[in-house]
Amino acid sequence: MVTTGQAPVTPELQQSLFEILSSKRFLSRQGPGNEIPFFICPYPPSDAVAMDTLRQDLVRDLGKAGVGILDINLYDLSLELLRVDDVLGQILEEEGALSPDELLETLQGVLDPEHCLIPAIAARMAEQPFDILFLSGVGETFPYLRSHKLLNNLQRAAKDQPTLLFFPGSYTHALASGASLDLFGRLQDDKYYRAFNILHIKV
Repeated sequence: MVTTGQAPVTPELQQSLFEILSSKRFLSRQGPGNEIPFFICPYPPSDAVAMDTLRQDLVRDLGKAGVGILDINLYDLSLELLRVDDVLGQILEEEGALSPDELLETLQGVLDPEHCLIPAIAARMAEQPFDILFLSGVGETFPYLRSHKLLNNLQRAAKDQPTLLFFPGSYTHALASGASLDLFGRLQDDKYYRAFNILHIKV
């Protein structure tokens, strides 16, 4: 048996997400067992621009409803971290002399989730009160940032408020192979089973 969920970006999806995310049940993390409150919002990669607009609208509308959102774009955060000590400038200068594999290794080293990205996200979390953490920019940061590594490391820092990861692809559960995040609907990017598909949440 395979279960998957992906919905086109429509006004109906926006309304559904608003109702879920603003519900007391969701905000109080009432759910199965004591699972980490991680949720995936999978969407067709072709709807990336529309999803970006939807996410920004959700931040605005939920804010008006009294639900605080900490909205972090992983690509923007990565650029900020690369600009520290002019690391980005150094990489750009050396790019022509680096092979694709060497460039990937350099980016993965500088933006290591455990030692770099997660501490930066934790610092943002400490700067302001919020009810839900939004993470986006997954497609733009592939392949130097892998979703399962990010989520595995994030669970130590983000366990008090729900986290919603906007994912351009599908989040598939199969009895034979387990759960996987299939980036762009083509790349079986990561094995990860601890998150819930937000499209399957009932209020």
